[in-house]
Amino acid sequence: MVAEASILLVLVFAVLLAVGIPIVICIVFASLATVLLMLPVDIAVFTTGQKMVASLDSFSLIAVPFFILSGVIMNNGGIAQKLVDFAKMLVGRVPGSLSHSNVVGNALFGSISSSAIAASTAIGGVMVPLQEKEGYDRKFAAAVNIASAPSGMVIPPSTGFIIFSLISGGTSVAALFMGGYIVGLLWAVTIMAVAFVIAKKRNYPVMEKAEIAKIDKRKIFFDAIPSILLIFIIIGGILTGVFTAIEASAVCVVYALLLTCVFYRSLTLKQLRDVLVKAVEMSGVVMLLIAASSIMSFAMAFTGIPAALSEFILGLSTNPLVILLLINVILLLIGMFMDIAPAILIFTPIFLPIAESIGVDPVHFGIFFILNLCVGTITPPVGTGLFVGSMVGREKVEHLIKPLAPFYVAIFVLLLAVTYIPEISLFLPEMLDL
Repeated sequence: MVAEASILLVLVFAVLLAVGIPIVICIVFASLATVLLMLPVDIAVFTTGQKMVASLDSFSLIAVPFFILSGVIMNNGGIAQKLVDFAKMLVGRVPGSLSHSNVVGNALFGSISSSAIAASTAIGGVMVPLQEKEGYDRKFAAAVNIASAPSGMVIPPSTGFIIFSLISGGTSVAALFMGGYIVGLLWAVTIMAVAFVIAKKRNYPVMEKAEIAKIDKRKIFFDAIPSILLIFIIIGGILTGVFTAIEASAVCVVYALLLTCVFYRSLTLKQLRDVLVKAVEMSGVVMLLIAASSIMSFAMAFTGIPAALSEFILGLSTNPLVILLLINVILLLIGMFMDIAPAILIFTPIFLPIAESIGVDPVHFGIFFILNLCVGTITPPVGTGLFVGSMVGREKVEHLIKPLAPFYVAIFVLLLAVTYIPEISLFLPEMLDL
């Protein structure tokens, strides 16, 4: 029965997705079809509906719409240009300085907005044309933007870690956040290192001392610091016990409103209405995905699919290194085809028990789990971040694979390092006793 259920679940999901049905509908119908193998129609429909409602009855989920709203406010509040100016000030004299500015801007803006696509379009939309104007190869500029765009999604505040904490049964959000800091910064530094080598080899221009001297560093610093402080206020508040991770989401919204409406005055009341509507729409999509994914989790658990998959993977090898490599490969493939939120919801209950059975810490697993999904978004053939980045860079995807190759190698090395060296993810949470 497990084999039949697995085949039916995958087949229905794949066919519906292939014909263009929205992913949430694919999840619901594939899950319902699988449950119908085991239960009568009336009981199956009632049970799936009940599971959908019950899955949203969680206090922890309050954080999701708040973090989404704060990200939309920051995204529409003119933050991107201030972060670009700040990044250029920091790395102006380094070979490939404009590329490094793109990376730093993506890391900062991505962490604030919790979106690689928002970072890629907002920061890359400014930096890619600027690099081309200054003599950089456009394919190289687009590759830097694509490779660095997801780095901010690992740097807190990250909705991915909130969702993982909920689905994994209460893994510490603070520990995930602190581990994510290190990994996200390492991602940015890795991309900058590769860009530095290429820029040095190609002799790309750097900002002259006279040009740097003209920059009003004080104004740029004071314009950018309030935005960057959001990250430290949230983490500082959680670590000191001033507020919980869930309460931090509300603090995010209040701070973002004060910043954009009062300090920068870049968001009007009329624009705020549109921002709220957009945030409600995005939150509705995420909540519906959570509800739908709960049905798939139920269907898989009810038919014994996770246990069978676990037995299959563990049967291939008893070596933890090989098992972790298999999990990485599967997660990379999943990240290419599926958004991060539903992927976390569906596959955490499958892979977390496998990882724990070989002694992997849940915090360590959560970080490399989400890191894999982030990498998958910029990996061919169908990574969404890759296609968005190619549009921003005005280049065809096939023309960007070669320029992206050295960045892929560096990112995969980082991914393996994070997977096989738990201390990278855990030393900061353990040092802070989280």
